[in-house]
Amino acid sequence: MSPKKETQRPDKSTTVTNKRSKGFTEEERAAMKEHVEELKAEGRRGARADRADGESDVLAKIAEMAEPDRAMAKRLHAIIKASAPSLSPKTWYGMPAYAKDGRVVCFFQSAQKFKSRYATFGFSDGANLDEGAMWPTSFALKELTAAEEARIGALVKKAVS
Repeated sequence: MSPKKETQRPDKSTTVTNKRSKGFTEEERAAMKEHVEELKAEGRRGARADRADGESDVLAKIAEMAEPDRAMAKRLHAIIKASAPSLSPKTWYGMPAYAKDGRVVCFFQSAQKFKSRYATFGFSDGANLDEGAMWPTSFALKELTAAEEARIGALVKKAVS
C-alpha cells in the first residue's frame, strides 16, 4: 500500500476575516422591537384603528426626540399633512412615518436613532418618485430652511401622485 497523501486545506483565517460580525447593533435591535410592538398595537386596534391613533403615536415619538431633530420632525409633520393630506401618520420601526393604503411612503429618522451625524428624510419603494434609471430615496437633514421645506413638500406631493 502506498502512504496516504496529505491534503492541504486552506487556513480558515485566510478566507475569513478575524473580525466577526456581532450581528445587529443595540439601536437596530431596539428598532426591530419597536416594530414588533407597532404591529401588535395595530393588531389590537384592528378595524377600529383610525387616523387619530396613528397621529397620536407619531406625535408621541416626535416629543421623545432631542432638539434639533424634534423641531425638524414637527415641521416635517406639518409639511407632509399640508402637502399630502391623504397620507396617514403612523410609526414605523419607532420613527414617524406616513402611509398610503397601509404602506409607508415616507419617514423621518432622527440623528439619535442610529447615532448618526444627521437626520434623514426618506421614501420607501411605495413612493412614486421614479425618474429614469436612478433617483434619490433619502436625504440627509441638518436643518430645514424655506428651500428645503418647499422641496420636501414637492417631493411628498409627487410621491403620492
